[in-house]
Amino acid sequence: MPDARSAAPHPPAGDAEHALVRSLGVRSLAASILNITVGGGIFLIPAIVARSLGAAAWVAYVVCAVAFGLIVLCFAEAGSRVQLTGGPYAYVGTVFGPFVGYLSGVLLYLFGTTAHAAVASGFAQAINALVPGAGLGVARTVILAVVFAAFALINVRGVKQGARLVELGTAAKLIPLVFFAVVGVFAISPSKLAWPGMPHAADIGRMSITLIFAFFGVESALVPSGEVKDPARTVPRAIAIAVGAVTALYLMVQLVAQGVLGADLANHPDGPLAAAASRVMGPSGALLLMVGAAISMFSHVSGMMLAMPRALFAFARDGYLPRALARVSPGTQAPSAAIVTHAAITAALAITGSFVSLLILANIAALLLYLLCCAAALELRRRNVQEGGMPFRVPGGGLVPALAILVILYLLSNATRQELLSVGVALAVAVALYMVRTVVRRPEATR
Repeated sequence: MPDARSAAPHPPAGDAEHALVRSLGVRSLAASILNITVGGGIFLIPAIVARSLGAAAWVAYVVCAVAFGLIVLCFAEAGSRVQLTGGPYAYVGTVFGPFVGYLSGVLLYLFGTTAHAAVASGFAQAINALVPGAGLGVARTVILAVVFAAFALINVRGVKQGARLVELGTAAKLIPLVFFAVVGVFAISPSKLAWPGMPHAADIGRMSITLIFAFFGVESALVPSGEVKDPARTVPRAIAIAVGAVTALYLMVQLVAQGVLGADLANHPDGPLAAAASRVMGPSGALLLMVGAAISMFSHVSGMMLAMPRALFAFARDGYLPRALARVSPGTQAPSAAIVTHAAITAALAITGSFVSLLILANIAALLLYLLCCAAALELRRRNVQEGGMPFRVPGGGLVPALAILVILYLLSNATRQELLSVGVALAVAVALYMVRTVVRRPEATR
């Protein structure tokens, strides 16, 4: 019987991949997923969901948790079968080849860029909650331009400086939220959580495609798959721990905010948790949540500024974009042109778009990427790809990936035609670039 590990059609990993040290265990990988997932969205989304669903907002959280649970089960199986660095890009490319793998990379960059801009826009809202008027109009434009210029300058100086800035804001993602949930639970008024009746399915669907943004992060945390020890055991356990913790935290935050403010929660779009904390703990509580939200979003924006320009660099290196974007500065060894270009693109999106509109575009790109990953999980199982030990197998055979695909299609069906068209245009441009590259390189291959 042939070794199933030989079934993977991706190219040899090479010395660089084999040189990676497999040191990430369950605890460290779960912490990484939790850290990336809990970003700035949860500080603003409670008001958005409450505006549409009121006290039934928790239904959208449950829908997203179930949907994301199905999706991450597919990630768990795919991640235990394919051990190459790259996460979703590696899973999709392994079974569907370079073109679909390239599209998955494009979707990952599209998601990352619009999510980056959405959180930056949310950061401006958080600043406006701290200093009324500072996050509006010309002041908002100036703040966003300065933030992206500063991050570009820091990252152009080298990856170490960018990484240090990310580390400084890590604790701010969790401490204010956990403190708010623990203290605020004693101030909940049951009448403000009274069941208003089942909301319309269309409202749940629309809010779910907005809310699921707060659950994203697994795809980024699994990129260093080549450095995870015993992936068949580590990946599924880490995902289960992290997603369970995130769901519990989000539900508590929404229930506390709703239970304290009731219908008034929807009237605080710039700082819903700060408004609830003010009722529970006074001005000091509100200040803690407002500062925590600003720092958390600031940290997320800095982290994405470190990661996302490398995607532009990789596309340019592989001939999909102008070679100038693949240049590395001799002194700092940083892809300066890619960093500056990404900063300009994202700043423009953040300045011209709102948090909600950018968030939904990011979600559509991410859901399309997840659709490819769930299909890849099915195909990896069919081919019985095993790159290291016995893989994790999702119970129920192909039922879970099939349900995940259906759930993703349901969520996508709640997007508007204009939103889908925007993502479609970006993909069409990506396909054109791929075709141009293929035509240009064909004569070189025949020489």
